Amino acid sequence: MARVVRFHEHGGPEVLRIEDIDIPRPGRGEIQIRVKALGLNRAEASIRAGTYIETPPLPSRLGLEAAGIVETVGEGVDGFAPGDAVSVVPPISMVRYPAYGELATFPAGHIVRHPPSLGWEAAAAVWMQYLTAYGALIDIAKLHKEDIVVVTAASSSVGLAAIQVANMVGATTIAVTRTSAKRQALLELGAAHVVVSAEDLEARLKEITGPQGARVVFDAVGGPIFEPLTAAMSRGGILIEYGGLSHEPTPFPLSVVLAKTLTLRGYLVHEITGDPARLEAAKAFILDGLVSGSLKPVIARTFAFDQIVEAHRFLESNEQFGKIVVTV
Repeated sequence: MARVVRFHEHGGPEVLRIEDIDIPRPGRGEIQIRVKALGLNRAEASIRAGTYIETPPLPSRLGLEAAGIVETVGEGVDGFAPGDAVSVVPPISMVRYPAYGELATFPAGHIVRHPPSLGWEAAAAVWMQYLTAYGALIDIAKLHKEDIVVVTAASSSVGLAAIQVANMVGATTIAVTRTSAKRQALLELGAAHVVVSAEDLEARLKEITGPQGARVVFDAVGGPIFEPLTAAMSRGGILIEYGGLSHEPTPFPLSVVLAKTLTLRGYLVHEITGDPARLEAAKAFILDGLVSGSLKPVIARTFAFDQIVEAHRFLESNEQFGKIVVTV
């Protein structure tokens, strides 16, 4: 038996329950870990609320990121042994491989020995944010040091990861945030410029980028922000959309897209995690950054496992700067 988080109906954070259930041994090609920390993601709030791309049978478990100690190694798995300290690359399905619990099982290909310098909390905060940022900026956009990149929702864990990834390759980052409250923190983290979205966004971005414009935009918001973002992009630029935080309709800026031959591209981190070759390249890039110190997970707040409801409430508050972690 092990304690896990489940929900029996869709709804707000209050539907989450901690329950004792039997956890089967790992199957062939799988590894079971004793979880020490969990990284929280908006996808988990979405699946709990019934709005995620994956529809689970109820009752359902959830969770995408964890760090802990290898408990049991399934048949056909080499290179890992009980007692190894590991962290987890988010699986394609959190219904099939849920992380929220004292024990969690994952495909062996998603288990990583992280640098020993990382504590459990930092290790649980690595893979979703850096894989998402790497996949968009490096794998797809081919970001390089001459580029200007605009990052919206910049104080989110993925936004902060994008700033660090861009800095690793020498690009210039413009962080876009809702209020001025997080301006200084974003500058201290490495953003070259910070723009508050309530300002005249198009004018501010054009003031910063000049005639060059921003070749890359990494957006989690959508909605009306599309028009000023594309207006400030360079010819042949690419806007990568990985979210949809805005509840307003997203206009298609046809004349600008045509005039500048822009690419507007939807993106899911599954493109990276579902492709072994691309995933290995991403792991190498991220591990290099962690070892060198160029990539440093920012922890917004840590909760105890028994506080999972409070942790989800904080997740939905939009007050955090960085990653929310739950210790087990």
